[in-house]
Amino acid sequence: MTEERLTTLERIHRAARAEFLEKGFRSASLRSIVKSLGMTTGAFYGYYKSKEALFEALVGEHYRYLITRFTDAQRQFAQLPCERQPEVLVELSGACMFDMLHYAYAHLEACKLILCCAEGTRFAGLIDEMVAIEEESTHAYQAVLRALGRPSPAIDPALEHILITGMFHTFFELIIHEMPLPDAENYLREMRAFYTTGWMKIMGQ
Repeated sequence: MTEERLTTLERIHRAARAEFLEKGFRSASLRSIVKSLGMTTGAFYGYYKSKEALFEALVGEHYRYLITRFTDAQRQFAQLPCERQPEVLVELSGACMFDMLHYAYAHLEACKLILCCAEGTRFAGLIDEMVAIEEESTHAYQAVLRALGRPSPAIDPALEHILITGMFHTFFELIIHEMPLPDAENYLREMRAFYTTGWMKIMGQ
């Protein structure tokens, strides 16, 4: 779309994305964004009341998708009968990760803002939130294994946190580096095979 055909709001979003991607949220300047648009500050505040509100407009929907898709996958898995959970664990978790990957590639700039440029906002905690959800789900699955007579050895909490955090950082590296999608899909399959084998070993399965 040509610059002439963009609405004022679209022009604000385009300029803001460029500023945030280049400088990150903390160092980005509303003054620079407004100046690049030839707007007055007063006119800008008719659209957004703050830099934080502008950043949220760019990433909020995408942040909510990623967290919601991941949380829903964990909830759906936990609601399955205990005896089915070991059978479908790999399938359901894989579907979730590929959905998130494809979504991120369809909204690459917004997801890169979350992953690389969000320091100083609530969105910077995406990986930490996912790690906490995964840790809770891991403990719930260990309880299921005990109920099935397949108890998992105790996992050192620090090691568990390190492994889960590393897993998510590995996943999001695919998006940060913007590798071709077919390559990213292949790396995700390999990554999942690596982590699945490792977790099954640690959990005595």
